[in-house]
Amino acid sequence: MRPALAEAIGTALLLAAVVGSGIMGARLAQGNTAIALLAKSLATGFALTALIFAFAMRSGAHFNPVVTLAFALRAGFLWRQVPIYLVAQFAGALLGVLAAHAMFDLALLQISPTVRTGLGQWWSEVVATFGLVLVVMACRGQPPSSAPIAVGAYIAAAYWFTASTSFANPAVTLARGFTATFSGVALRHPGLHAGATCRGTAGASRGAGDGSKAPRRLAPRQARSASGTARRCRRARRRAR
Repeated sequence: MRPALAEAIGTALLLAAVVGSGIMGARLAQGNTAIALLAKSLATGFALTALIFAFAMRSGAHFNPVVTLAFALRAGFLWRQVPIYLVAQFAGALLGVLAAHAMFDLALLQISPTVRTGLGQWWSEVVATFGLVLVVMACRGQPPSSAPIAVGAYIAAAYWFTASTSFANPAVTLARGFTATFSGVALRHPGLHAGATCRGTAGASRGAGDGSKAPRRLAPRQARSASGTARRCRRARRRAR
């Protein structure tokens, strides 16, 4: 249960960053939407990078149901852990929104009136999610620092090159239905966005190829064990010298 708890905490902090930066950006920008979006995209990208670094060894730092599903499909993540991770991610996302509201002295429970729908919005989510999963899968087997930086940079950029400002995460999409702030999206539309993200996930998972051809992603406990073994080997080599 510790990995699931870490996943919930990480997702909550991510949503606190998404919603909180939107509130602060909108207040300080004084009606300049471009400045507010710039602040929000940078804060989200930096926060996501830091959170992946912090939680990668604890839960794998998915923070996203589509990433969890992609790893289950292509990277050996255990299917029996998928429902636990999904519940943790959705619960954490909702708690993160409440935390952001509390930090800015807003009503905790809100419903977003912001309508975001249309073919361009849905296609944006397919493209954004396809790109996100492709980036995540491409970082497997690369240096440990590559994934946090690449994913954070991609999400920050996707705010600007997609019409939807890149949700690419069903947990984030649902949670943003419960904030009537700059980050909100009307609750009657998250299902459409979630469907688009699922189509993007399916496409990217197929495009990523067979997971057996790349180094298998370690479970959090295996990763900690491997890291400890490596440290012991380095100490033994130093003593031998």
